[in-house]
Amino acid sequence: MIKHHPQPELLVSHANGDLPLSMAIAVSAHCALCETCREQLALLIEQAANLALNPDDAHAVKHTDKATIHNAHIDAENTQATNLPVMDIDAMLAQIMAQPAATHVPSNAPLDVQVKQQHYTVPSVFRQHLARPWQILGKVSRMRFDVDEMNTRASLLHIDAQGEIPQHTHKGYELTLLLAGEFSDLNGDYVPGDFIVLDSQHHHSPKTVDGCLCYTVLDAPLHFTKGLSKLLNPIGELIY
Repeated sequence: MIKHHPQPELLVSHANGDLPLSMAIAVSAHCALCETCREQLALLIEQAANLALNPDDAHAVKHTDKATIHNAHIDAENTQATNLPVMDIDAMLAQIMAQPAATHVPSNAPLDVQVKQQHYTVPSVFRQHLARPWQILGKVSRMRFDVDEMNTRASLLHIDAQGEIPQHTHKGYELTLLLAGEFSDLNGDYVPGDFIVLDSQHHHSPKTVDGCLCYTVLDAPLHFTKGLSKLLNPIGELIY
């Protein structure tokens, strides 16, 4: 059972299209694995669409919690405050409908990922990013994504059976979405779909018995805190 989910604010931002690509991929992939968050996101997207088309309609944000209602009203007020021209919705829809029919409709079917002769199934949101090569160092393999977000690094991370990441903390934040397999650390045991966000207040050393595949996002290097791995800290900027 999934125990770790995105914060409600992340779901709201995702529904509004406000997240950077690295985090949008994480939230989309989590929702593909988590029925509860998928249903919440669908409701938030519907509310965001209603609010965009009818910013003065208070009913556009019904059935949501107080925090979401407050955020929705703030977004509506900000939209009105920009003094942008009123959209001609009918003209916009007519222009969309006049476009030629798509000849290829992307599939939402899960994708197969292979690393070290292991096969895993991942959500379709990764479709545009899986052509990158794997970088392999011992029991750890990484496929770096091109998200073009300054210092942010987004990757698929595979750890072989009986593998471990040395004990470390974080100079920034670290998001880990477990896609397949299992791992554990001093904070608990994790299952596919768990969405874990850690920062400089956390120390851990993830270990896996049977192997795992994760999606990770970091905005700063790890800081290793134990053993010979501390020798990697001076070159942390090059390897994270």
